[in-house]
Amino acid sequence: MTTRRYDADSRRAALLERIKDDIPPAVALALREDLGGEIDASRDITASLLPADARSHAVVITREPGIFCGKRWVEEVFIQLGNKTQMMWHVEDGDAIVANQPLFEVTGPSSLILTAERTALNFVQTLSGVATEVSRYVAILEGTKTQLLDTRKTLPGLRTALKYAVLCGGGANHRLGLSDAFLIKENHIIATGSVRQAVEKAFWLHPDVPVEVEVESLDELSQAVEAGADIIMLDNFSVEQMREAVRQTDGRALLEVSGNVTDETLRTFAETGVDYISVGALTKHVRALDLSMRFRPAAAH
Repeated sequence: MTTRRYDADSRRAALLERIKDDIPPAVALALREDLGGEIDASRDITASLLPADARSHAVVITREPGIFCGKRWVEEVFIQLGNKTQMMWHVEDGDAIVANQPLFEVTGPSSLILTAERTALNFVQTLSGVATEVSRYVAILEGTKTQLLDTRKTLPGLRTALKYAVLCGGGANHRLGLSDAFLIKENHIIATGSVRQAVEKAFWLHPDVPVEVEVESLDELSQAVEAGADIIMLDNFSVEQMREAVRQTDGRALLEVSGNVTDETLRTFAETGVDYISVGALTKHVRALDLSMRFRPAAAH
């Protein structure tokens, strides 16, 4: 039995290491988008109506329950706008939150807080929305051995951010990109000649990287198992075919289900005994959490 296995802990560690470098440029891009190309708070013409010495205190609350995610992105927004505010946090990433709960408070120049508001909240509402949806799927899987995975179907420029949100919601990450794992699909197999040839070449090129093969039938499953694939993705298999795949594989490879995954089918698929279920909707059908910033003069605080 091969030892080249997908490992959730090592992939999580890789993401957390990479995301430290990804947050500043992601925030910079969002601020430039809002400020007309430059990170210069004076370009916010509406905020410029306020007296230059005006200070305020703002509280951000959630209007609905969910899972919080996005603390580091919020902090980076204020850092890049001059780091002139003081923040007080009431939650951490991964915390369950309830309607009307304060998430964080910020005190500082009124104009700067208003300039930062939308960019900061955009990150939190998006990442918290993903974490919240993931937690709902994870709850459906409770009691099974199946682990929930995300996919590469992410919003452009927010790959690592969204995958981090998946972790905060209790899910796990599939490959981060095209360089950290093989995922051999039909066209790769056709181009290389066969499942066995594709898998053997993958092992030769990168012997320490997990090799996954997507199959569309039980016959292709047998080929992938015999070739020594680490993970086999069952693409649009029926429930009976999933059960048979688990029986035939008998632990010689890890099995992942992809396709036709909904609230109604998720538990049924998991109960066939597969190891993973990957769901693209987690990071592409994003519904933002409803947040609000309540603003008042700092003197009233």
